[in-house]
Amino acid sequence: QVHVVESGGGLVQAEGSLRLSCTASGRTFSIYGMGWFRQAPGKEREFVAAISRSTGNTYYADSVKVRFTISRDNVKNTVVLQMSSLTPEDTAVFYCAAGPTAAVVAGAYRHWGQGTQVTVSS
Repeated sequence: QVHVVESGGGLVQAEGSLRLSCTASGRTFSIYGMGWFRQAPGKEREFVAAISRSTGNTYYADSVKVRFTISRDNVKNTVVLQMSSLTPEDTAVFYCAAGPTAAVVAGAYRHWGQGTQVTVSS
């Protein structure tokens, strides 16, 4: 069993920055990819960013490229999403996911956190 926990959400003003962390624990030997997804009210869950634990390759949604940076600490089984130049359109619940590969589709991930709220005020 793998347990995924996010932290770091909150309220921030537009153009501000926020740092989200995600830690996977348990049987993490099967985890080779971790990603972030988000879901805004009334919208479907969408891909934000992902990173491969082995290669460090990163993947970003076009809407966050340049503004967001994903990084990993394999020793701590932690992934960080550094977000900057935030806009009200970034307001959403952000979910961390872990799975056998870094992917841009939610179905590729087997383990999910409970989500952390990010609210950007104008």
